[in-house]
Amino acid sequence: MTKLPRIVFFEPRIPPNTGNAIRLSAVTGAHLDLIEPLGFDLSEPKLRRAGLDYHDLASMTVHPNFAAFLATVPTARIFAFTTQATTRYTDIAYRPTDVLLFGPEPTGLPADVLAHPRITEEVRIPMLAQRRSLNLTSCASIAIYEAWRQADFAGGA
Repeated sequence: MTKLPRIVFFEPRIPPNTGNAIRLSAVTGAHLDLIEPLGFDLSEPKLRRAGLDYHDLASMTVHPNFAAFLATVPTARIFAFTTQATTRYTDIAYRPTDVLLFGPEPTGLPADVLAHPRITEEVRIPMLAQRRSLNLTSCASIAIYEAWRQADFAGGA
């Protein structure tokens, strides 16, 4: 199993994105955390289809709220991904104990979460001007693969 930061989706709303994140968790070994409320039922066919047969290979936890999640990672650095940040995701030296926090499409992380004292830093993934954002799981993929690259893809084939 790889030792990578946790991928966290705050109040995800789109089932196929979460299904794809389950698949991402399975192929990288990164733990996936989902913070409720979810915009779907975890048994939804679209979520199951997007995750293919990877559900049993992924490591995932669902938390009732942000506070409950934070209690599980009391000393972790938490990087909040937002289009408004100035620090690039590649400027971070990631640690296995870090948290990569992503907000729901299309709104992103709410202001109260971004202002939470446990947020270590806001980071962004560069893109062309005048674009709203990338797909949620695409962002998580870019970030977790950068963290894994920094670890020389330890445990990867």
